[in-house]
Order: sequence, then structure tokens, then C-alpha cells
Amino acid sequence: MTCRMLLAAALMAAPVAAQRAPAPEPTRLPPDVLSLACAPSLAFEAPPTPLRVTGSQNPSPRQELGPGDLITINAGTDNGIDVGQEYYTRRAVPIEKRRIGRDNPATIRTTGWIRIYAVDRQMSLATIVYPCDSIEVSDYLEPFALPTVPTPSPDRPMAQRGNYGRVVTGNDNRRSFGKGDYFVVDRGSDHGVTVGAQFVVYRDQQRPGNFLFELGEAVAVTVRPESSTLLITLSRDAFLAGDYVAIRK
Repeated sequence: MTCRMLLAAALMAAPVAAQRAPAPEPTRLPPDVLSLACAPSLAFEAPPTPLRVTGSQNPSPRQELGPGDLITINAGTDNGIDVGQEYYTRRAVPIEKRRIGRDNPATIRTTGWIRIYAVDRQMSLATIVYPCDSIEVSDYLEPFALPTVPTPSPDRPMAQRGNYGRVVTGNDNRRSFGKGDYFVVDRGSDHGVTVGAQFVVYRDQQRPGNFLFELGEAVAVTVRPESSTLLITLSRDAFLAGDYVAIRK
């Protein structure tokens, strides 16, 4: 039975019988590539979500989905979807439970990526290639591209003082981070940040006449116009939301 026939059978069955996905295969990708693919980013407005997860082929409705599930997508061949295409599944998590905006940015949580398994004109089934977290109904899709892990320059110029950014957030609105964690700062390409740029992280101890305390270092792994995702490479203490960052430049 072809993939298209499987989808037709699944959609026409009454009641619909649960369909199981093929057994997940290992991605064989290096751990640093997998972790970077799952790294968070920041958005100051709600992302467009025309392609979304709408459910799964399970005998009872489920909100959370994982490897082994066949995921239903709200688009098919009429929307340019075809068997074998891969997509990230993502979720916007605002800092506060209200409309996303400049005063209430959202962490973009990558929940995993999927591969289209079977298609109809208006719907598709997909399998989970790799889960960063549980994939949920209403997660939105973006085209998958394998990330490239940046190699920081061996040069270590002085940190640029007087142009400090701030630590904003992390996955699931985390506010505390250690070595190997990803976090988002409010500096991006509009501020001269490039992928691979090195940062020093500081804390103001709120003591008059005192220097900023140097907490550690991080490297930019993804860059947007107004924000960047950094990976912690050295930490002497936990980084906290609100701490300062300065680019080595």
C-alpha cells in the first residue's frame, strides 16, 4: 500500500482506526547540531502559523505527541506539501499570558522536526524525526534546515563597553542558565552581531564605585535583527535574566 493509499484509508475509515508510524530511526547527527536545532529564539510579534499540527492518528484525542505517532497537518498537495519534506515544529511562548508585543516578547520554542509521510489534497500525515520536547496540537511549522554550528574565532578582542545588551529569556521562559545552555539577548544584526560573535556576560552588584562582575562568556549561534541566541561556553556563576552582555569587538 502506498503512502497516499494509507492516508486515504486513514481519512476515510469510520470510525478512524489508529495508525502507527514507522519505528523512529536515529538521526546520526552530532549532539551539538541536535542541541542547536532545538535552541530558542525571540519574537516581538506573533509568528504566522498557516501550517499547523492539528492532531494525530490515535484512538483518543491527545494534545501531546511523540515518536511513534502519526501527526496530522492541516495542508496537503494543494499547498505544495509532498512526501519526504521536513519541517520544524515550533511554539510561541510569551513571557506573560497576553498578546505578544514589544512589551511582551515570546520565546520561540522548537519542539522538534517532522517528515511528511503521506499526503492528500488538503491534509497530510507526518512522522517525528527528532523530538526536542513533546510536540503539541497547534504547534506551527517552518521549513527545516540543518543548522551549522559556528566556530568561534581564536581572537579575543576587548569587550565593547558602553553598548551593553541584556539577557532576556530561554526555553519555556527560563531565567537562569549554566554552561552549555542557550539563552536569548536583546542584541542582533541591527547592533552588529554576527553568528560566531563572542560575548562577555556581567552582573551589576548594585554597589557604588564597584566594577561589573564578570560571570562568563557565550557565543552567538543564531542572529535576528533585534535579538540573538547565545550558547554559554564559560560560566563562573549562573547567568540570570537581566544580566548584561557585551560583544567582543
